[in-house]
Amino acid sequence: MRLKWLLVLLMVFGAYQHWHARPVSTHMTPGIAVADDPRQTEVDSVPAFQKGHYRIQPLARFDIQARVLGAEHYHMDREADLSPVDLAMGWGAMSDPEILRRIEISQGGRFYYWHVDAFPIPREEIETHSANMHMIPADDRIADQLTSIRPGEIVKLHGYLVEATAEDGWHWRSSLTRNDTGAGACELVWVESVEAL
Repeated sequence: MRLKWLLVLLMVFGAYQHWHARPVSTHMTPGIAVADDPRQTEVDSVPAFQKGHYRIQPLARFDIQARVLGAEHYHMDREADLSPVDLAMGWGAMSDPEILRRIEISQGGRFYYWHVDAFPIPREEIETHSANMHMIPADDRIADQLTSIRPGEIVKLHGYLVEATAEDGWHWRSSLTRNDTGAGACELVWVESVEAL
């Protein structure tokens, strides 16, 4: 009997995850929705602070408005203590639904992947106008807002790019550029405000 209820719960959870991750619309207005690049500004001597067992050191002020290309939720890895959701974000040409429908996008294992059969825009433009971002919510309200974000939405986020460390030597550091790729290229974002537009 317990196994039956466990299977039912797993099916309900899976259905909810599938429903929650669906794109907001398959009929988005064509054209570039977000023209501006993310804004990053240097910070002078912003003190580190604690979040749970982790020390958070701000590296740069960070503001972004972008289309959400994907949202992946994490529960089991160590990083989920800090960052329960990754958002793949796109701006410039990577916020244009006409371009995006020709790019296959997926996420997993804290990475963002894309695939094309034929490039709708140059490869470099895909790489420099989209990124996987690990979101660290500043509080429970921000956490709720982040976990409700769905692919296709335009969102505005404000906070810091950060480095997180723990006493056992574990560390996680944000990229500080938008034109890197591969391991270490993701942004680690301390999110102080989030707004769906």
